[in-house]
Amino acid sequence: MINGPNLNLLGTRETAIYGTDTLASIEARSRARASELKIELETFQSNHEGEIVDKIQGARARGVAGVLLNPGGYTHSSVAIRDALLAVKIPFIEIHLSTVSAREPFRQHNLFSDIALGTVSGLGGLGYILGLEALHELLGTKTR
Repeated sequence: MINGPNLNLLGTRETAIYGTDTLASIEARSRARASELKIELETFQSNHEGEIVDKIQGARARGVAGVLLNPGGYTHSSVAIRDALLAVKIPFIEIHLSTVSAREPFRQHNLFSDIALGTVSGLGGLGYILGLEALHELLGTKTR
């Protein structure tokens, strides 16, 4: 699970848009669900684009099967993160807490949805659980 910039401020940041869940509580619920699904879940958050690129590049060497990605504001601007995802060829689900398509016009440009297995948007912290379940199911059907 990779979270981009400002997601460390969840719970206090624009709660009318992002809710009152903290990133720690979302991660804890996601870890619990991952455990039920017998998935090892690693979490990571950074406000720095290069650190996110490094984490994605390192995922291939660690044998990561799939990624849950909330790119935050980088959704609309990071060709570098997009290129890293394409380079490592690790399937990913894109997660957004808010309904990005209903927000400001500049947020309408998304650099990830066309290369993601799917996108979960507008469901708050529940989106991470749904994304995890979808990734588990989609990756499982590839081996069946």
